Amino acid sequence: MPVLVASDLDRTLIYSAAALALTMPDARAPRLLCVEVHEARPLSFMTETSAQLLTELGDTAVFVPTTTRTRKQYQRINLPGPPPAYAICANGGHLLVDGATDQDWHAAVLARLAAECAPLAEVQEYLTKTADPLWLRKQRIAEDLFAYLVVERELLPEEWVKELAAWAEGRGWTVSLQGRKIYAVPKPLTKSAAVREVALRTGAELTLAAGDSLLDADLLLAADRGWRPGHGELADAAWTAPRITALPERGVLAGERILREFLKGSRVR
Repeated sequence: MPVLVASDLDRTLIYSAAALALTMPDARAPRLLCVEVHEARPLSFMTETSAQLLTELGDTAVFVPTTTRTRKQYQRINLPGPPPAYAICANGGHLLVDGATDQDWHAAVLARLAAECAPLAEVQEYLTKTADPLWLRKQRIAEDLFAYLVVERELLPEEWVKELAAWAEGRGWTVSLQGRKIYAVPKPLTKSAAVREVALRTGAELTLAAGDSLLDADLLLAADRGWRPGHGELADAAWTAPRITALPERGVLAGERILREFLKGSRVR
């Protein structure tokens, strides 16, 4: 019976230059591999050691990238190792099978959202009305499923984020602040639901998971074992739960540690 490994990508396995956290002397910094290029510029990285570990993992477990990225954003990433048979995009809104959207899964997600939470248009209107141009840089809709803002973090009032979270809570939505992005996501739109579907399809008897943000909490809770790095929303909140290991590593070296834990967990049954 296969082991399923479901992992968030950004700031869990792959890192922007700003998120690498290379605190060691320059001469001791790890060699890096670029795994994403956007508009002809290198955007995301992992260590060369992480690349080797991920390749090994692809040979020993069902590795499922599990991201809030849109399909287009996900497809920019060129991960080492065998191409994943399954990938989860848009926080569970799209299940990719051999790179193609499973339309039945997507239709079921849309039906759940229509039944259980306020419509996207209402949330979009609130964001447009309350976001201040002083700190707002971009406002985006992702896959017609959720919204996010790109902000100047230093100018963003903490109180505004709290007010948005409280407003969204009453409408069946959740808010997550990740770096320069604020996500507003419907509560029924979860990574964990899509991971459970992949577990059913593959017959996996063990699920391992990792993630760093509030949007990964449900994924970690649904796994048999989970890991979170020493950075990110979950670390900032000192979030923990049974079967979840809080790692001390921060930045790109946390990604390396997570992959070591995945390999160890998939081999010791």
